[in-house]
Amino acid sequence: MKIGLIGLGIMGKPMAKNLLKAGYTLLVNNRSEAPMKELAACGATPATQAEIGEQCDVVLTMLPNSPQVKQVMLGEDGVAAHMRPGTTFIDMTSINPIASKEIAAALAEKGIEMLDAPVSGGEPKAIDGTLSFMVGGKQEVFDRFKPLLEAMGTSVVRCGDVGAGNTTKLANQIIVACNIQALAEALTLAQKAGVDPQLVFEAIRGGLAGSTVMNAKAPMMIAGDPKPGFKIDLHIKDLNNALDCAHTVGCPVPMTAEVQEVLQWLHNQGEGQHDHSCIAHYYEKLTGIEIGR
Repeated sequence: MKIGLIGLGIMGKPMAKNLLKAGYTLLVNNRSEAPMKELAACGATPATQAEIGEQCDVVLTMLPNSPQVKQVMLGEDGVAAHMRPGTTFIDMTSINPIASKEIAAALAEKGIEMLDAPVSGGEPKAIDGTLSFMVGGKQEVFDRFKPLLEAMGTSVVRCGDVGAGNTTKLANQIIVACNIQALAEALTLAQKAGVDPQLVFEAIRGGLAGSTVMNAKAPMMIAGDPKPGFKIDLHIKDLNNALDCAHTVGCPVPMTAEVQEVLQWLHNQGEGQHDHSCIAHYYEKLTGIEIGR
């Protein structure tokens, strides 16, 4: 099976390396050349998007958002124009599930199957191959490509038909964002009340409040580390998709709207490329307190 992967950013590049480690034949494409050269040194073959469409049995994308996925796949001379009937497209980008369904419908007219398979775990889990995949698509297509996704993740779950993967990812991103905001608020309160946030973290991490989010983000907040595992701007994109989807289906999401306003404020302060744990900086601005420092 020959695989093509388009999009070698903070997530796509380590995911490509894990596919190579698993022994897959991989063609890669990216807007900038440096990641393609790095992956060529690991055994991948740099290729144009047309070559990926012509040569690959399955095409993967890991791109910023819906417009980029649509342009790459369905734009003028897009990848789909070069794919054969019977091949498969797996979009690992986090996009609006409505867009996933639109892309799947256009590909179905060409005899091309599709899975939407967004991931959770950020750069650290992309590097160590322990991502969680939330997948939408036909059961038989999912079964065929589950081993491929397992080369990059430890959890691969089919959530329903096309669009279900991205709906699940939106739910994930709501929970993550609201957890990070609650964590920042709680640690700010602790320090303002005279209690060491590090000790608060150690005391509660094993209880009901403990979570993967807390374990990953509390140390970053306490250390003042803004290095992105997942950027604020990307979380803004995901929550915009969540709000758009919620408005479309008539679902109230007031907490999502609130944390989105905080993230947007941070973007306007020049922090869009920082880690989403920098939600703590919003509280620092209000209180003058730097958590743990």
